[in-house]
Amino acid sequence: MPVAVVDTVVLAQQMVAALWRVPFRNPLRGASNPVSNLGANVTREVIRTFMGYSSSLRIDEFRSIELMLDDLCHAVMPPVVAQYGVHGSALTLGGVPGMLYRPRDTKLDGVIAYLHGGGYIGTSPLMYAFFTGRLARETKCAVFVADYRLAPEFPFPAGVEDADAVMTALQETHRVPANRIVLAGDSGGGGLANSWMLLDPDRIAGKTPAALVLFSPEVDLVLDEPSVTDNAPYDILPWNIPTAAYLHGVDPTSADVDATDADLSSFPPTYVVWGADEMFRDPIRRFVEPLAAAGVTYQAREVPGMFHVFPILMPWAATSQRVYRDVARFVTDVLADAPPLAADVLKLDD
Repeated sequence: MPVAVVDTVVLAQQMVAALWRVPFRNPLRGASNPVSNLGANVTREVIRTFMGYSSSLRIDEFRSIELMLDDLCHAVMPPVVAQYGVHGSALTLGGVPGMLYRPRDTKLDGVIAYLHGGGYIGTSPLMYAFFTGRLARETKCAVFVADYRLAPEFPFPAGVEDADAVMTALQETHRVPANRIVLAGDSGGGGLANSWMLLDPDRIAGKTPAALVLFSPEVDLVLDEPSVTDNAPYDILPWNIPTAAYLHGVDPTSADVDATDADLSSFPPTYVVWGADEMFRDPIRRFVEPLAAAGVTYQAREVPGMFHVFPILMPWAATSQRVYRDVARFVTDVLADAPPLAADVLKLDD
């Protein structure tokens, strides 16, 4: 506890320093109006500082700060989510704990299995409540955010195994048809979603979801594309993005973790959105290009002036609002012809 207190105090000092830097970063410059540009520049500076400082800590100290933030979200987020007309409840699927966000008084169109971001090493379902609650409302789907195992304590393939357990439990235990399930994720969670899709076909036979929705997915862990260095000054990610803790010696070019050169012909309809100013821009472009050649129905959107996972970090921005609407239309379209869900699917007591 004493060390955690010291770390928290230093983190607060780092955040103050980040805010002091903002006026010197041309904060009104950007691709949108001055107010939105200011919000983007403040978010960029603060998140980059938080990520850089947190990743410099010992793992037990990092987890202490993460638990503190999780407790804060547990107190703050439920009233916020309730304003969306969404109810959040703890749920375990296939032995994997998580949070289920279910729209109230609405017939479900489907279920979204969501794998949160955090570079495979951090964050939690509660930290995503604002975004996933909004996602549930916009898509009229129940959203299960898996609290999958994180590196370095649990490196690859632990997270992919947990994703498989969730997908299996939804279909076999809760009887949700595969054509009513959307697999989604952002950043590292998007990478996990792709890794699950690229598992042995015999292992996932019959479990392919109706659609895949990806926000700034971490599709390539080699990190040798021009955008990794060119966009380092503009992204929220630290310039020294850590991947070793997750890979734990696995070849980053392996098809298990690299979706940029994989056979994507088995992918369902796919929606991908990312920022033009993010470090993963070039790998995501290389991931999207083969989708058409593979005959996959897809929608891809690169947003000028935006950084990594901007719809999650800046939900108030006009560009983020458009993404929410696009995702809602995409999910509605892919689920339109599937048989209706039973009324009691994933029905929990409020």
